[in-house]
Amino acid sequence: MSGLLPLDSSGMSLRAKLYELNWLLPVLIFVIGAIGVTMIFAATDGVWNQGAAQHAIRIGVAGVVMLIIALTDIKVWYTLSYPAYFGALILLIGVELMGVSVNGSQRWLDLGLMRVQPSEIMKLAIVMAMARYYHDLARWRVSHITGLTGALLLIAVPMALILHQPDLGTTLLLGATGVVIVFLAGVSWRIIGFASVLMAVGLPLFFQFGLKDYQRDRIWTFLDPSRDPTGASYHITQSKIALGSGGIAGKGFMHGTQRQGDYVPENRTDFVFTVIGEEFGLIGSLLTIALYIAVISLCIYLAMKCKSTFSKLLTLGLMTTFTLYIFINLGMVMGLLPVVGVPLPLISYGGTVVMAVMAGFGLILSAHLHRNSDLPRSRI
Repeated sequence: MSGLLPLDSSGMSLRAKLYELNWLLPVLIFVIGAIGVTMIFAATDGVWNQGAAQHAIRIGVAGVVMLIIALTDIKVWYTLSYPAYFGALILLIGVELMGVSVNGSQRWLDLGLMRVQPSEIMKLAIVMAMARYYHDLARWRVSHITGLTGALLLIAVPMALILHQPDLGTTLLLGATGVVIVFLAGVSWRIIGFASVLMAVGLPLFFQFGLKDYQRDRIWTFLDPSRDPTGASYHITQSKIALGSGGIAGKGFMHGTQRQGDYVPENRTDFVFTVIGEEFGLIGSLLTIALYIAVISLCIYLAMKCKSTFSKLLTLGLMTTFTLYIFINLGMVMGLLPVVGVPLPLISYGGTVVMAVMAGFGLILSAHLHRNSDLPRSRI
């Protein structure tokens, strides 16, 4: 029967691909997704149709998409890297022209049946584009001004569009991911040192002239949470109370008093980790973080097995984006970072984010499955 299955360019049958797929990663992902469904159920007082059901459906549908992407030859994703980037760029421009505003931010496109957040799509597209860029780039140009200019343009254009929405959290996440890929590509330490000096000089100027008033206010609130406990500091203060009230073992599922009193805003989206901390305590919080660490560690292992520069940078870049999601969200919830709009991946409620994250894992699985593929090089 296996002889009847179609062969793609990699020479592997569909059955062989399913057998060779690293199934540990999807298992870990679906466990985290199940935690998300459970916590959203708790955050909405046990009402299944206020987010939990939708999240479960999205995880299931996104899982199918992840599997399809994983089984598709990595050469296809190499070919589509630049079209995906420019497609996401067009969507970001569309947000500028006819985007939907929610809570003062214009970040969504209304497609009738659903709303799409193009910045989430760009998080995937920019990694794909930069992985291909450095795969094709001649080695001597990695630290050359011409090579650096191309990479910086790929990063800067979508950052500028997203910052204008405004979405500072996604802007910083996108920039940080791009910088990490440049570093992983092998840029010289001299360039890194020079860039660090420029950043140290530019940050105060960006703080003064590049941020909106409410964004600066969030940073001052982070530095001094006591300055406005019922206003700008409210999110951070209530988040800390919820996490601390859970103690070691938590108050028990559906028994969180902070959650029941609706003291923590957005507790099914950006602040869903407070529900975990209050109801399952330090133990539940650490177990959740351990699952994330297991996914990150596995992605690094899979990247090291890849033969091509494209597959390796694609995997490490997507892993970086996933890690930054977690780091920024947990830092925000714990009061270690300013409050920005970054969800906790696979656990926070949100359709575009779930689909983008799962598609990213599909690309990682595809890169590992086709790890020995010889990808073409369009030398630049």
